[in-house]
Amino acid sequence: MFSNLIWMLVLLCSSVADENSIRDADIFPSSPEIERGSSLELSCVLRKNYIPQGDSSHIIWKLNDALIAPENYNIVNETVSSITIHNFTYSTAYVKCFMMYLDKELLLAHTEVKSGFRPDMPKNISCIYFYDVNLTCTWNAGRKTSFTTNYTLYRRLASSPDTVKSCQNTTESCSFFYPYNDYSDDFCFQVEAKNVLGASLTECVSIPLQKIEKFAPPEILSVKKIPGIKQLLTVTWKMPEKIIPLKHIICQVQYRNLYSNFTEFVNVSLNSIKDTGSCNLTGLWDSTDYSVSIRCINNESAFWSGWSGEKNESTEEKAPSEKVDLWRVIESSHSSRNRSVHLLWKPLKSFPPSGRILGYKIQYFPENKPARKRTNNSTENKITLLLNEEAHIISVTAYNSAGESPEAILRIPSSHEKPSQMIESVITSTTNEEVVVQWITSEPETTNYVVEWYEELEMDPFGRSWQYVSNSTEWKNNKKNFEPFVCYNISVYPLYGSNVSAPFYTQIYVQEKEPSEGPVADTGILGKNEVTVTWNEISKAKRNGFITNYTIFYKPEDGKELNETVNFDVLQYRLKSLQANTQYTVRVMASNQAGGTIGEPKTFKTLKLDKEDILFIALPVGMSMLCLIGLWITCVLKKHAFKKVCWPDIPNPEESLAVEWPFSPSVNNSFLKRVSSQAKTVDFEDINVLEYCSPEESQEGSLLINCENHVSECTDINQKGITNRDEKILHNEENEVAKCFSPSMSYILTEQFTRSQMHSALIPVEKVQPVEMVANDLCGSQQNPIKNEENEDEEVLKLEDFSEKPLFNPYLKNSVKTREFLVSETLPEPSTDECKSQSSVLPPFQPNLPGQSYITLDMFRLAKAQ
Repeated sequence: MFSNLIWMLVLLCSSVADENSIRDADIFPSSPEIERGSSLELSCVLRKNYIPQGDSSHIIWKLNDALIAPENYNIVNETVSSITIHNFTYSTAYVKCFMMYLDKELLLAHTEVKSGFRPDMPKNISCIYFYDVNLTCTWNAGRKTSFTTNYTLYRRLASSPDTVKSCQNTTESCSFFYPYNDYSDDFCFQVEAKNVLGASLTECVSIPLQKIEKFAPPEILSVKKIPGIKQLLTVTWKMPEKIIPLKHIICQVQYRNLYSNFTEFVNVSLNSIKDTGSCNLTGLWDSTDYSVSIRCINNESAFWSGWSGEKNESTEEKAPSEKVDLWRVIESSHSSRNRSVHLLWKPLKSFPPSGRILGYKIQYFPENKPARKRTNNSTENKITLLLNEEAHIISVTAYNSAGESPEAILRIPSSHEKPSQMIESVITSTTNEEVVVQWITSEPETTNYVVEWYEELEMDPFGRSWQYVSNSTEWKNNKKNFEPFVCYNISVYPLYGSNVSAPFYTQIYVQEKEPSEGPVADTGILGKNEVTVTWNEISKAKRNGFITNYTIFYKPEDGKELNETVNFDVLQYRLKSLQANTQYTVRVMASNQAGGTIGEPKTFKTLKLDKEDILFIALPVGMSMLCLIGLWITCVLKKHAFKKVCWPDIPNPEESLAVEWPFSPSVNNSFLKRVSSQAKTVDFEDINVLEYCSPEESQEGSLLINCENHVSECTDINQKGITNRDEKILHNEENEVAKCFSPSMSYILTEQFTRSQMHSALIPVEKVQPVEMVANDLCGSQQNPIKNEENEDEEVLKLEDFSEKPLFNPYLKNSVKTREFLVSETLPEPSTDECKSQSSVLPPFQPNLPGQSYITLDMFRLAKAQ
């Protein structure tokens, strides 16, 4: 039951796998393999039960899914259709036959077709015979066949061709292993190649085994030097065991000089019976390491054995024959008593070398004291000595087991010596491969020099390089010994004997590039139209070449960039013709022969005013201040003189001793009281005091005559104190003064008096009255002292209430007989006629006349102060 289910499942899967395929058809031949370029013939055979669906005429053919032309078809019968494909060149291709049924292609069968070539006859058969190990032969099979090819190697005896041994392989070599590799002198070898298309067989080639023998490399037992014998080494080796017996053997000894890497060969003949061989290597270098190896060959064979392993040995030494290259670096010291001298030397330059250097012996002593010689030993090529200020002689020798080299001697000058300068100039240059240094000397007889070079930033004195130059003023060195973009210090020292003269220094870059960074700009002194730009040098490690110039780029805000170029030794530059009060950006570029690099930008702003502008403004102001200060100081120092001139002192009547002055004078000047009560404001600038108009004090009777003669003079004096607004009034009233004034009038005042110093004062009420009006009022008050004017609209000052008995004032005898009373111009002007009608001539001053008033200038000053 279970097996039936399996069969049904298989049938169902097969029917579902390919509904369009018909299983009952075959292609003959199946999987054909043909020779490339030949014709291919195939047949597709149908089963008879499918004939009702279609016969062989309905079969079509395809090659790799490409339809084959119907003219290549051949209908054999109703079940067989064949096809012929000419010149088939595909290495692999698929051929299919289909049945056309209901306009559908039903796959009937398909096959894979391969094409290739027959095997070529093998060529160049060669064999190698390892005695009692194996016999291996190789050959050249020719072109590829595209089919699997089997090779068979036949080994036949020439005397008995039927005695054959063979081996098979699919590659181009085949081997016979022990014990099937018997030794014989008459073997011949034959190779057969076979594949599906055919086979090929070579002729039997005779190959004697002794001619193809190859054995294992020999083994070196020892390489020795013989004590006391120089330039010689003895080599001993052991031969391999598996060698064809009774054959002559040749061994080749190879020795290589490790110092010069030079190789030479020596051949040694041996008998194969001997197990060992030996030879002496002569003509070698002293104290030189050699590497030795050996190989051997049968003298009839064509194959050498492999090289044995190498062994090294050194020949006998001899004392070094050349002195070392000695140099020194003298370190400057603040103390002249002690200084460090660094000695450097190079290994011996002798070729071939004398031997292995074990160390160096350094001897030194003061030049004038050879008995104080000291000795140091060193295994390195350098040493530092601590010497005093004296001149010293230093020698260095190299030594090995055989002896010492000649001495290399240098003289170290004393601290106070100044070596002479023999070299006048040094010129450096570079080519594609070399650095060239040339110099000119003032001493042609000097033939030895030392060229010293080292990196500028190298601080270690032992990091310097040097080289001796003889009979030349030119030195060359390979560029590879110098780093690019690095500055080197080069010094040339003349030598005369063991003395070293003063060097000549120079610097060089073997290759330059633009600086790694640009200078950092800074601004110094700022001005209105100029600024000083400063910068620092780039560090030596980042210059990458010799700085040739600096370029200053500066640009105003929203303006065009400008630039200035200066030499390499300039580290500051003043930019001129700048715009005032403008922001600028400045950068500095450092350039060498390879290019330039710009530094970080710096921003600054010019000033509105520069020193000249400030000085132009400050100088007048300062001069003015100085003048004011000087004037103030003068006023302070000379204030009493100015006071005496401008404000002269007037005697105080109360202090007069001429007559007895009453203790309690009571003068009721109601006129002054009235004026004082009506005054609101006081202006002392309008107060004027008229000078005495009479030439003589004693002639009172002639006052009117003299007063008329001097009225113009008094008027002019009064005009000096009156402001511009009063000039017109005074000018018009100049002719009326004499008429209005009476010689008997004591004082006429224009403005206010001090209330604290007087019982009454003449004070203008708000506005100053004209001269005529005041004069008329005064005239009326003298004639009518008891009348009181009550009309304030006219604002006329009058003298009232003189009823009290006046006191006798003898001081007024010599005082001014006439006073002018000025009133403000703003008061209403009375008519001239009124002044004339009211004015009258006052009688002269009388000593005992009541009603006289006296007011001094001291009172005015006190009033102002209060």
